[in-house]
Amino acid sequence: MSVIAVLALALPVVAGAETHHFMVDSSHSEVGFKARHLVSTVPGRFNDFEGEIWMDPADIAGTLKMSAVVQAASINTDNEKRDGHLQSPDFFNVAEFPEIKFQSTSVKKDGDEYVVTGDLTMHGVTKSVTLTAEYGGVATNPFTSTPTIGLDLSGKVNRQDFGISWNKTLDAGGVVVGDEVKLDIHLEATVPPAKS
Repeated sequence: MSVIAVLALALPVVAGAETHHFMVDSSHSEVGFKARHLVSTVPGRFNDFEGEIWMDPADIAGTLKMSAVVQAASINTDNEKRDGHLQSPDFFNVAEFPEIKFQSTSVKKDGDEYVVTGDLTMHGVTKSVTLTAEYGGVATNPFTSTPTIGLDLSGKVNRQDFGISWNKTLDAGGVVVGDEVKLDIHLEATVPPAKS
C-alpha cells in the first residue's frame, strides 16, 4: 500500500491539509551518541526527551519540520560515576542548563536521504548543525491504529563549539576525551489522538 493510501485511510480528512503533525514516541525511539575516550569509543544516550515532527510523507523535503527537547540530566552511559561527571559543571552543567533543544531550519533531499539543518542549543550556546536523515516509511500501528513514521538521523558536533571544554592531557600525549561527538538518533512518531 502506498504512503498516500496509508495516510488517506489513517488520517482524518482536512480540506487542503497535507502536512501532518506527529509526536515522537520515546518508548520506541533513542537519542544516542558516541565519543572518544582514551583509545576507544564510549556510547551513551539520553533517556528523557520529547519531539514533534511536521511533514507530508509525499513531499518530505518541502514540508519536514522538527523540534525536540532533551533533558540533559537524563544522560546515561551505564556508569553512574561518569554520568555524574557529565552532569557537572565540567560538562553539561545540568543545574544551569537543564535542556538541550533542536529546531530544524531547512531540509533538502540528497539521493535517498535528507539533509536537515537546524539550531542546536546546548550548554547555553546555540549553533547551526547538519544532520543526515533517512526516512523509514509510514504505517498504521496495529496496536494503536494510528499512522506512524520512522526517521533515523546521524551527524557530528564539536563539544568545544558549545563551551564544553573539560579535558586532561595524557602522559604519552593526547587527551582523555575527544572533542567530536557522533549523534545516532532513531525516532518513531505517531499522529496524536484527536482532542475530544
